[in-house]
Amino acid sequence: MKKLWIAIPVVVLAVVILFGLIQLVPYGRNHTNPAVVKEAAWDSPQTRELAVRACFDCHSNATIWPWYTNIAPFSWLIQADVDRGRRALNFSAWNGVSRRVNQVGNQISSGRMPPFYYTPLHPSANLTSAEKQQLITGLENSLK
Repeated sequence: MKKLWIAIPVVVLAVVILFGLIQLVPYGRNHTNPAVVKEAAWDSPQTRELAVRACFDCHSNATIWPWYTNIAPFSWLIQADVDRGRRALNFSAWNGVSRRVNQVGNQISSGRMPPFYYTPLHPSANLTSAEKQQLITGLENSLK
């Protein structure tokens, strides 16, 4: 039992040191938002507002970077998500890619977008079924 009481502080100290060391990894803290090149031609202000609520943090150059995006390893995961999201579909650098319209609708209706781990920290991205359908229809009209 005495060995356990000695081991616990050693493990805690090791975890604290490791946590401190991973903060030195530079990836995930370059929180720049590139300039908006060209935004999609939205069919309505409501469609844009729904997209801003549920999509823009990862799929635009208007990402909001909360305080926890500066703490590794969360910063790494969030930066990777934003990088992937912008590559897949970027509403701020719109080039008229209509081939993604069906994919976007399928991602939203299947519940894959926004990801399950995004909505607990961004409750405004939790869209109702009606809002999801309105967003899908609006995106289909806007992205064609």
